[in-house]
This record gives sequence, C-alpha cells and structure tokens, in this order.
Amino acid sequence: MQHIECLIIGAGFGGIGMAIQLKKSGKSDFQIWEKASDFGGCWRDNTYPGAACDVPSHLYSYSFAPKKDWQYRFARQPEILSYIQQCAQQYQVISHLRFDHGVRSAEFDTERQHWVIEAENGNQITARYLITATGQLNRPLIPNISGLDDFKGEHFHSAQWRHDIDLTGKTVAVIGTGASAIQFVPEISKIAAQVTLFQRSAPYVLPKPDRAYTPWEHALLKWVPGLQKLSRVKTYLQYESRVLGFRFHEHLMKIMAGQWARYMKSQIKDPELRKALTPNYPMGCKRILLANNYYETMKRNNVSLCSDGISSVNDSGIIDNNGQHHPVDVIIYATGFKATEFLVPMTITGANGQSLHDVWKNGAEAYLGINVQGFPNLFMLYGPNTNLGHNSIIYMLESQFRYILSAIKYQEKGGFRSIDVLATPQRAFNENIQTKIKNTVWNQGCHSWYITDEGKNTVNWPTFTFNYRRMTSEFHPNDYHCQQ
Repeated sequence: MQHIECLIIGAGFGGIGMAIQLKKSGKSDFQIWEKASDFGGCWRDNTYPGAACDVPSHLYSYSFAPKKDWQYRFARQPEILSYIQQCAQQYQVISHLRFDHGVRSAEFDTERQHWVIEAENGNQITARYLITATGQLNRPLIPNISGLDDFKGEHFHSAQWRHDIDLTGKTVAVIGTGASAIQFVPEISKIAAQVTLFQRSAPYVLPKPDRAYTPWEHALLKWVPGLQKLSRVKTYLQYESRVLGFRFHEHLMKIMAGQWARYMKSQIKDPELRKALTPNYPMGCKRILLANNYYETMKRNNVSLCSDGISSVNDSGIIDNNGQHHPVDVIIYATGFKATEFLVPMTITGANGQSLHDVWKNGAEAYLGINVQGFPNLFMLYGPNTNLGHNSIIYMLESQFRYILSAIKYQEKGGFRSIDVLATPQRAFNENIQTKIKNTVWNQGCHSWYITDEGKNTVNWPTFTFNYRRMTSEFHPNDYHCQQ
C-alpha cells in the first residue's frame, strides 16, 4: 500500500489552497482526493442560471494570488471556477489530484501513527497527515415531502442543475427562496410560462452593489502598486464591521432593517405581495441576501408566490396546506445543503476506535474548528463554527492554512510522530464559542442552516475574523499531546 506524507480530501477553494501552501513550503509528497471528475468544489457544482458570489471578487480570492482583471465586482460562477483552475495550474498542484476518489473511510493506525484511507473505488493509501477540505455546502438537501417520488415530471436540486431540461414554456415550481433561488428565478422567469415559488420564510434581500469593472480600473489595478491590496483591505473592513450588528449592537441591525423596509416599499407597491415578502424574524438571523432583480421579478405576471406551505406532491404537481393543487411540469429544489452534517458520508475512526460521527452525535465541534481530541494528525478546513455570516470564507481558510502548516512544522522539528489536541482546551474553546453565539442574531429563533435540529449552532464563527486570525497565527503545543 502506498504511503504519503499528506492526503487532502476535497479540491475546492480549501483543498487547492492548502495544496498550494504545502507546495510553497517545499512539500511535494501529498495527494488531493476529489470525489468528482473535476475540481472546483461548490463552484464546479452550482452552475444554475445567474450563479454568482455575494462577496466582492477582490476579497473572495486568495490573498497570495490576486486577480487584477475580475470582470465584475461580484464574480459570476464561470469566472470563479476559472480562477480556481488557474491557481491550481500556476502553482503546479494538478499532478497531485486524484479524481473520482470519494473517501469511504479513514482509520487511524495507533501502532504506526498514520491514517489508512480507502476510496469508494477501492483504492487505499496511508498518510501521516489527513486534511479534510470537503466544505459545508456540498451535500444538497432534498426536502422530505410526502409524494415526491410520485411526481412524473422532471425535478432536480439547484446545485445539480439539469441543463438538458429546457424550461421554455414550462410551468415551474421552485421550493425554497434562499441564496440560489433569488439568483436563478429572475433568469428562468424570462423563458418559463409560469414560475411559482413555495416559500417557508421570506429572506431579507438588499440591493447588490454590483457592476462591471472598466478598462481604466483594470489598468489602475495592474499598474498602481498596492492599489488592489488597499481595495481588498477596505472591503474587508467594510464587511467585518457587520459583526457589530450581528453580535454587539442590536440597534445597528434595526437601522439596517429600516433601510431594507424602505427599499422593499420602493420596489413592491402591492401591499399584499409586500406582506408576503416580509420576513418574520430579526434581520441577520438567516443570511442576508443580495440581488438587484429579485423583487422586480416577483412583480412579473408569470411569477407567483405561495407561502401556505406544502402538504404533499402528487403525479402532476404540488398541493399546499390549504388544499390547493398547483399543476407543474418541473420542480426545482432551492432548499440548500446539509450544512450541519460534517464529513458525511465518509467514516472517520480515531485512535480509540471511536467514529467521529459518534463523537459528534450532539453536534460537531473542534478546537479552532481544526482538530478533534482522539483523532491525531487530523486537520479540518472550514470545520465546525468557522463559517461566516458577514465576511469572506477565504480569510478563514488562509488562517487555517497557516495554522496547519505551523503544526506540521512543529511536529517535524520536534521529531513527533503525531499530535492530538487535549480535551480540556477543546472543551474550553467550544464553551466560549457557544456562549458568544447565544448573544448573536443567528440564535434568535429562526429556522436556518446554521442550526442543528437540536438547536445548536455548529456552523458560524461568532465574532471578528481577525480574532480568529490571531488565535491561529501560530501552533499552540501546550494544547496538544505530542507523541514521539
């Protein structure tokens, strides 16, 4: 069985970025296992019409690989995917990729102090270090609605878009009004005969300050030293300031909610429609969405909104909770992902023979969102409580790259075979996280993908990202058991 120093699971922003940092530190004995036949993570998967980022391009990119010629302030999916691919080529990590290698299991061998990993295709390998970069938004959530299997029309999730299905002249049902729906509904409504949105709860949608960059701006970014870095810092600080409203100053969110209400009133004149599109929870409890054409689309004659809830599906359409039958040709699920189910469906078994999923039965948690006690030399990117509701996840990933590299260097310098975080610092870290989250707008009672069914927020980072950057700036050996 082949042995390597490091195996990375996943080839999205996290996995490719980690591979680049390993390369830059002089390491080459690693592989990246990717379950799909190409890389790019969520930007490979989400190809629905109108797919785009809601974080500005200069911030939603690696700080070590700036792109000066972004076409738009908020990049579209094809350009983001191309950027990831260009970075992989530029830093020569393509040869380390192994496609169609979804991980079935990973088990820590205590005698040899390394991981034994098996792919779903049967291939096996051992690795000293195991780094997961599977993301949180990679497993589409299909709603559990009675009768779905009886529907005779086409149906698919927005993250598994069926480009072979022509929606022209079709009657389309969209279940869900989240981040993907507000982007693709305006596009499909241009060609569909009728689009009906089935909404559980209305989102807060603010105008998106998007536009194309001009040739002059591209020239300035290219020729003026430090201008792009300055733009990135400015955008970072602007977005980072939103933590003040999410956690510290509730009145700031009320001010923003007032701005939204004025915007809504200017866009939607019909009081009944405006009422249906008004959220019934505090602003920020769910992700605040950005779009310039969503409310305009909701006024189209061929677009309707159903907020009555879904009772069931039959062979020809959807039946709402009032008993009304909505005949449709196609159903599109815009229902998000299984975000609180970390590292599923693979089985990860630690040093004591315990499954990671059993350890996490009451909700996932990790030290710094990176390490879990009992699982030596296992490192996670975008792990529990490291998602952001206010800034760019790339900033968090780069903090994690740095910390993981410092942990590996510490092991090598000290001659340690493995490191395992201690239970006490892990528990203290997570108790602190949960205490802080209780005071955020995310825990105000709305139903969101941040919260488990038991009511625990295992997803979000509850404070400033620069605090996380400081905490992960160097390895903390006193918080670990280091095995010689």
